[in-house]
Amino acid sequence: MTKLVSWNVNGLRACIGKGFWDFFKEVDSDIFCIQETKLQEGQVELEQELEGYEQYWNYAVKKGYSGTAIFTKIKPVSSSCGIGIEEHDNEGRVITLEFDQYFLVNVYTPNSKRELERLEYRMKWEDDFRIYLKQLEETKPVIICGDMNVAHKEIDIKNPRSNKRSAGFTMEEREKFSELLEQGFVDSYRTLYPDKTGAYTWWSYMFKARERNVGWRIDYFCVSEVLKNIIEEADIYSEIMGSDHCPVGLTIK
Repeated sequence: MTKLVSWNVNGLRACIGKGFWDFFKEVDSDIFCIQETKLQEGQVELEQELEGYEQYWNYAVKKGYSGTAIFTKIKPVSSSCGIGIEEHDNEGRVITLEFDQYFLVNVYTPNSKRELERLEYRMKWEDDFRIYLKQLEETKPVIICGDMNVAHKEIDIKNPRSNKRSAGFTMEEREKFSELLEQGFVDSYRTLYPDKTGAYTWWSYMFKARERNVGWRIDYFCVSEVLKNIIEEADIYSEIMGSDHCPVGLTIK
């Protein structure tokens, strides 16, 4: 069994002060991916805490913004940052590790923002990212994890009706996610729990949204169709605090 965990920490330094290491040690995953680190190189030293893990980081050019990291006990065959397209690769959004049986892609998908000012860019990103994944898949299967910034179906959001034109729930964004699935990827959580309601991974800090479980499911593990049969468990650790997102997990045979 291999256990993978993904968490948008919304600032790693802040999250460390809110119990990050407690969860990290308790969950004891083989591979731990994080998004929105909001760090530059050298701003945290984690050698002691990450004993037994290799570290891979992708930093945004802009300070205190975006950024991703992977901590893994399993040594990868190779590693790379970005998707090879300059306009997408200065925000630290993608890390790819190649393992013997699959590629693992940790992603922090761009938010379309209020007033959808970044929706057009987001659409281009979605197409380019999907092409990147399909290219990887020509070599071996792919596991994608991270904050994909979209609630795919109405079941994935508490208030679908009032959020029709909200960033993360526009038809355009949802259709791009559908396109990804149509091109041979499966949403691991919905594969195991197709009808489960109230399963969210992000809650606004306002209006006691988390207390009331008024949330969105926007954090995912998606896998190439060929890996569908090795999905053992898909987890949402909704009780874990420390960020406006909670961690999600995937256990594979």
